[in-house]
Amino acid sequence: MLKVFRFESQRISHQGNQSFCAACRSHPWLVLMVALAATALFQIAPSMAQSTGGPDQVGTADGDSSKQAALPRRVVIRFLTDSDFPPFDFYDEDGVLVGFNVDLARAICLELNTSCDIKVRPWEELIPALLKGDADAVIAGHKVTAAALKQVDFTDRYFHTPGRFAGRKDAPESEMSPGGLEGKRIAVARGTPHEAFLRAFFRDSPLVVYENADLAREGLAAGKADYIFDDGISLAFWLNGTLSRQCCEMRGGPFLEPKFFGDGIAIAVPKNDPGIRLLLNKALDRVRASGRFEELVQRYFPVRIY
Repeated sequence: MLKVFRFESQRISHQGNQSFCAACRSHPWLVLMVALAATALFQIAPSMAQSTGGPDQVGTADGDSSKQAALPRRVVIRFLTDSDFPPFDFYDEDGVLVGFNVDLARAICLELNTSCDIKVRPWEELIPALLKGDADAVIAGHKVTAAALKQVDFTDRYFHTPGRFAGRKDAPESEMSPGGLEGKRIAVARGTPHEAFLRAFFRDSPLVVYENADLAREGLAAGKADYIFDDGISLAFWLNGTLSRQCCEMRGGPFLEPKFFGDGIAIAVPKNDPGIRLLLNKALDRVRASGRFEELVQRYFPVRIY
């Protein structure tokens, strides 16, 4: 059985940055259009939903290409992860470490024709262990943030956590836009980036604010709200689980505005070992091109979140 999602700082989190530029506040529709454009781009190329010239750009310049060609083969890549973050990493009923991150690490090693050493540490010990040289990389759902980049480098992003709408299956179809949801009651968890996003862009929709996401979902199931806006990953598991009683379904597409929902997650690597970052990015590209990445997404996520 999968455990309940645990969200923490630097990991995929429900705590977002609610600050925004003055232009965004005065022209929220403009920003919403940017978010929708980013969503479309991400659906076309999930692995490339990043701005050009950012810290995860690898292999675009001749110098980087020559570095990749000259990288020595590694006999083993030492990964660290934790074991309490399903479906990314957790112990199954037989006590075997499994999960999206675990299988992705193994797929990376397979593409690099190297051995894979995956060890478990508590979440709070992962980055300190990497900094001490106990591992080559940490694959545990770390968010790419300015604070994290002061300590470590990151590979290309390999996952994003979109905001998603869900509604009751018997509800009529509506466009998931400010105009389409005008007057519709939207359930949301208090103090989350999802509440901040709705208050910024869906100002004509009355919000039904609950103390946590579980209560918001129960409110939707009970008909106390017309829709819910929530984290796409945990919402997908709720929709596919027994607690939802199969009442509801995803509506509309994903919202990926990084000011609210983060800049994605990536593999953390040491700053003093640029070679490992280049190797892992090369392998990630191959995993995507081979179709293996999409297979892993379909295996671990019961409802398509993008």
